[in-house]
Amino acid sequence: MRFLLVEDNIQLAKAICDHLLLDGHVVDHADRLSTTTDYLATTAYDMILLDIMLPDGDGREFLNRYRASAGKTPVIVLTARSEVSDRVGVLDLGADDYITKPFDFSELEARCRAVLRRHSGGATNRKSFGEVEFDGLAGTLTHHGITTSLRNKELRLLEIFFNVPGQICSKPKLVDRLFSYDEDVSENAIEVYVARLRKHLEGSNVQIITVRGLGYRLSLV
Repeated sequence: MRFLLVEDNIQLAKAICDHLLLDGHVVDHADRLSTTTDYLATTAYDMILLDIMLPDGDGREFLNRYRASAGKTPVIVLTARSEVSDRVGVLDLGADDYITKPFDFSELEARCRAVLRRHSGGATNRKSFGEVEFDGLAGTLTHHGITTSLRNKELRLLEIFFNVPGQICSKPKLVDRLFSYDEDVSENAIEVYVARLRKHLEGSNVQIITVRGLGYRLSLV
């Protein structure tokens, strides 16, 4: 997943980024609302983690404007306020969930997964396509009774393909989904991870097909 973290507490932001990066996610960090707006104008995100009190404005006002402008990305509010009225307020403004500081990182990730399941209409972390079952939480793919554990980038890449089976994913799009602005990578990195996934899928009726000049597609064969 690609996260946009909006948090001005540098220590907390670094801790969140480090934790998500260890799990193979991509995180862009904004410490103010103006930077947040710039990021959203150029990049599509799977999740926004939004602090309330920021140097150049109130996260609640930003959230209200974002939803009013038809912004659809799921938003989890990070708040130090524990009063019921405050929590109800951010939900009414369009937040998908909230978490009260201080929080455990495992709870934050669980809330992210729950929100994304609701948005996708699913009730489980497991997805099937052809003979292959993919478990995004366990980080595994299984076919013909054989389960393979995936490395972080392999996991996130297969997650992208399983979210849009049959659709073409271009190399630039995949780079955007797998790497942050701070990472200097070329499209050749995508070829490496696709090659690894193809080996894991050998023997199944699922393949990652190269669509010349366009990108890749997860297909049944």
